[in-house]
Amino acid sequence: MNYYELTVQLSDFDSWNDIIIAYLAELDFESFQEDSPKIKAYIQESAYHGDMLQDLFHEIEREQHVIESYEVKLIPQQNWNAQWESQFEPVFIGDDIRVVAPFHQLEPFEGIEIMIEPKMSFGTGHHQTTHLMCASMMEMDFHSKRVLDMGSGTGVLAILAEKRGATDIVAIDIEEWSAENCADNALRNCCMHIQSLHGGMEVIPIEKFDVVLANINKNVLTAQIATYSDRMNEGAHLLLSGFFVSDTDELKLLAAGLNLTFMGQHEREGWAVLIFKK
Repeated sequence: MNYYELTVQLSDFDSWNDIIIAYLAELDFESFQEDSPKIKAYIQESAYHGDMLQDLFHEIEREQHVIESYEVKLIPQQNWNAQWESQFEPVFIGDDIRVVAPFHQLEPFEGIEIMIEPKMSFGTGHHQTTHLMCASMMEMDFHSKRVLDMGSGTGVLAILAEKRGATDIVAIDIEEWSAENCADNALRNCCMHIQSLHGGMEVIPIEKFDVVLANINKNVLTAQIATYSDRMNEGAHLLLSGFFVSDTDELKLLAAGLNLTFMGQHEREGWAVLIFKK
């Protein structure tokens, strides 16, 4: 599978990098690297539409001149892992979690270490939303819990759930290669309680869950949140991320109509995680 790499140079990186990433996510760009003043974004060759990208950038430029330049180039499949290995640094989430790749040579770590081969999947811990979800999960009790991870990507959240004591985890991703990557990473971390499924809402088991994790984008969350609520036990928790702080009021309003009580919110560089209880 080939990917396109988009490199965008911004004149005001601090103010616009998160905004540009959110817009690109709406165009199905899947993973991002931020290195001021540039953003690199990656999208499957089959999902890329140059005219839609140009329309987006023209619309942004009409509001404010912030895009200094951009470049799109095709990355052949055989070069993708080399791209990750050259740019994927270990991720520390507080003092408790370290996310690493198999090629890292590091000192022993006393906390929870998650080893992933990211390939094309989202969820290395570098992005603010993955960081927020992991940090929020460290505040929760997962002992003997049944967990649903929607949009599982690399499987980092599912793996963390098992390492925190969950004994039955269903991880679902709409991309087949992400589901395969999640399953591989689960084995890499000696996790035996993760079932990785390819699909969307239609493959969610009918049995209810104690914790639902969903780090996707706002449009998907608003379309699926009613199903999440339906699959939750009374007293179950729902963690949502993948959106800006400015989107939280809309999601809180939807949740309130689904018997989901708002329990807390955390923020990181303009992104948010919301925690609800049924």
